[in-house]
Amino acid sequence: MAAKKIKETGVSTFEDAMGELETLVEAMENDQLPLEDLVAHYEKGAGLLKHCEKVLSAAKERIELIEVSNSSQKDLVPDPEENDGSAGAGEPSVDESVEDDIQLL
Repeated sequence: MAAKKIKETGVSTFEDAMGELETLVEAMENDQLPLEDLVAHYEKGAGLLKHCEKVLSAAKERIELIEVSNSSQKDLVPDPEENDGSAGAGEPSVDESVEDDIQLL
């Protein structure tokens, strides 16, 4: 399947595709190309962009798998900072501390 991607876009790496895409955009921005060449550049650029998006999507999926793998290992040890949001058993709630302040005055 990697060979198919190389044939479609003519590039083998993400960096090569981005470099070629930048070259196409620069050539199109110079306003010196005939309309047919502009359309051909646009078509090739669209293919390069699609290739880059696929590569980025695959990289993102790999990173997410790594994060899931690491987080499942992390979950084996309880995190003391992860609470359900309620005050701890030894800590007074905000209402109790306000009442204590009022009683002291």
